[in-house]
Order: sequence, then C-alpha cells, then structure tokens
Amino acid sequence: MSTQRVLVVDDEPKIRMTVRGYLEADGIHVIEAADGPAALQSVTRDGPDLVVLDVMLPGLDGFQVLRRIREASQIPVIMLTARDEEVDRLIGFTTGSDDYVTKPFSPRELALRVRAILRRTDSRPEATHEDDVLRFDGLTVDPETRTVLVDTDRTVELSALDFDLLFAMARVPGRVFTRRGLLAQVWGEDFFGDERVVDVHIRTLRRALGDDASTPRFVGTVRTIGYRFVGHPV
Repeated sequence: MSTQRVLVVDDEPKIRMTVRGYLEADGIHVIEAADGPAALQSVTRDGPDLVVLDVMLPGLDGFQVLRRIREASQIPVIMLTARDEEVDRLIGFTTGSDDYVTKPFSPRELALRVRAILRRTDSRPEATHEDDVLRFDGLTVDPETRTVLVDTDRTVELSALDFDLLFAMARVPGRVFTRRGLLAQVWGEDFFGDERVVDVHIRTLRRALGDDASTPRFVGTVRTIGYRFVGHPV
C-alpha cells in the first residue's frame, strides 16, 4: 500500500507543525498550506487522500475552500473550527465535510480521526454488479458510482461520509441502529469523539434527500435509541 497523504491547511505554523508531528508518527505523508488559494492548488497538484481544513483562513475561508473541493472531488475533509456553535457545524456538513474538530483540540484525537477516516475510505468495498444497486420507492443508491437519485430524476450530492451513512442503513431496511453502532460501521471502531456527530450528519443527509423527520420517507428516528432506514424496496 502506498503512503497516504494528508493536506493540513491552517494559517498558524505551530498548529501545522504539531499536527504534522502526530500524523507523521502514524506513517502519513503530510503536505501543508497556509491559506485558501494554496490549499486548492495543493488539492489539484498533490492529490491528497484527506484534507484537514481550518475554517478561518486568509484568501478564502475554509467553507469556501470546501465548496470548491466538492465541485470536483469527494476527498474526505475534516474541518477545524474555533467557533463551537451548532450553526457552524451544520454549515460545514451541509457543504460536504466529513467531520469537525473544535479548537483547542487534542492532536492525538485529530490523528485518531484522520486514521479512522483513512482506514474507512481505503477499505471501502468496490461494487461490481448491478445487483448491488439499492432501489426503493423514490430512491436509488448505487455503491459502484456512489450516486444517489431521488424520484428517478434528481441526483443528490453527498459527502463521502454521508453516502456511507446512507448506504449502511439502506442495506438493511428496518434495522434499528444506535448512534454507537453507526459510528462503528461508518466512522470506524476506533472513532474518538462525540456521538452527537451522528445526529448532525443525519440532519444534513435528510436535508439533501428532501426528507422530513416528522414524516420520513427514508430515514426514521427511533426515540432514545437511534435511527433506521424506512424506505420501501422495489
């Protein structure tokens, strides 16, 4: 397996140096960028396997950079934010980030999250047969092309993690998943962080699908427990 590459984008050299040290200790090759335009150039030039992206950047802020990345790539992105507010998390996930870490953060926690996402994306099974396409009333999920169609004519843009979350539930319609169970399946067994990250991703997934939590077509809530896929197979 070739060495995995992570782009670390932050305008504070000390943060980049600290993160670099922890990631390189895990055998990861680290690329650095100090502003938004440099980050976009590096994504195109270096083809990293994952991006650690600060929200507050000169040139272009992190959300603008993320939107540009998502126009051409589903590379995993972890956002770094000093603003610990739900609205910032929702904006980030809606734009297409895979995870977030709030400053000040533990470098070891960040390294664990990076490793978990890289392991998940590296081990993702490749679908090769038409039979692997999941079809439901009003929804089609194709794991080979990683595309989602709603009502046969609307393509839904999902982050890599949101697609994996949808696919994990849709493979077993009706099964109840706890938050911890979804974290283990989608984020990885060694995920270290707040279980509520699942709730944030469920909200952005529902928004992308045009689903209503009160009368769900696809993703239902099981009170006090977690979630289940409620779509009807066709």
